[in-house]
Amino acid sequence: MMNTDAKLTKFVRAAGCAAKLAPGSLADSTCHIESFHKDLIVGFEGNEDAGVYKINDEIAIVQTVDFITPVVDDPYVYGQIAAANSLSDVFAMGADAKTALNLVGFDSKNHTAEILSEIMRGGQNKVAECGAVIVGGHTIQTPEMIYGLSCTGFIHPNKVLRNNTPKIGDVLILTKPLGMGILITAIKNDLLDPVLAMKVAENLRTLNYKASLIARESNVSACTDVTGFGLMGHMREMSAGNVTMKIDFAKVPYFIEAIEMASKGMIPGGTRANHEYNKPYVYLASSIEFEQEMILFDAQTSGGLLVSIPQSSAQQMIGKCIDAGLTASIIGDVIEYEGYDIVVDYSN
Repeated sequence: MMNTDAKLTKFVRAAGCAAKLAPGSLADSTCHIESFHKDLIVGFEGNEDAGVYKINDEIAIVQTVDFITPVVDDPYVYGQIAAANSLSDVFAMGADAKTALNLVGFDSKNHTAEILSEIMRGGQNKVAECGAVIVGGHTIQTPEMIYGLSCTGFIHPNKVLRNNTPKIGDVLILTKPLGMGILITAIKNDLLDPVLAMKVAENLRTLNYKASLIARESNVSACTDVTGFGLMGHMREMSAGNVTMKIDFAKVPYFIEAIEMASKGMIPGGTRANHEYNKPYVYLASSIEFEQEMILFDAQTSGGLLVSIPQSSAQQMIGKCIDAGLTASIIGDVIEYEGYDIVVDYSN
């Protein structure tokens, strides 16, 4: 997976600094935007994963857009990861992806057309995997490369999965391990061996499509994907200040190597911003160490789904995920509000 060609090494190292806006800055920027229409089911107001617009009584469209800078030095795999990351918001709403548009910022002065072709071929591979089709796109010349998709999905208007509707008594399931932001930073600094880097890439390019299909069959109360705001940020959105999400760090899946990389300072700026913005709303057990804390706030790329689901349905969902070759772990419960949006215990 890790290509050692000099141009491709420059390709990933040159991507080092781009990050999403910090949660506070983004909230300040979007708070003045209003989106009201009789057929708009989901707009700006709820911090949801995607917009949803009703076409008729049977069909609503789900729209989202995302792009990332290179996270690995293989352009085809980078394209796969970027596409999986972009499509994820459609799946988090419980929808099927139908069409996608390529979004490309490419440095043609330092990289060949072959590299761009491989990036888009990787994206097309993941779009096709979930039954969707790329119908066009837009490309600009940029000094820092970006790739992603503008995605449209279909869903029944009454079957939209929201991110802020958990029910007291539900359990919380996470379908991918954490630590991606830290490990991507380590990859960019040549600190991961090729075998581990390949494991990270495999996790990143795994679609949330199958997990979404299973969630839809499992009577989930709420669903979101864990991406740039980290587990704590997206869990806060799920809580919405109405309930407390109580989790056990010992049950949270993550790449153990991320602990070592965090101790070496491989903590992305987005993770630090998440920590600063969200920590006042989180109670952390005193036994949780700094590196473990960073795992919880780590800004993820192409993270898994976080679902709130009735306890009676949880084991069935986990079993179906395992049968589909996915990971899924119960990490906590939804309880009555206890003064914090999130409470993190540590049973070890």
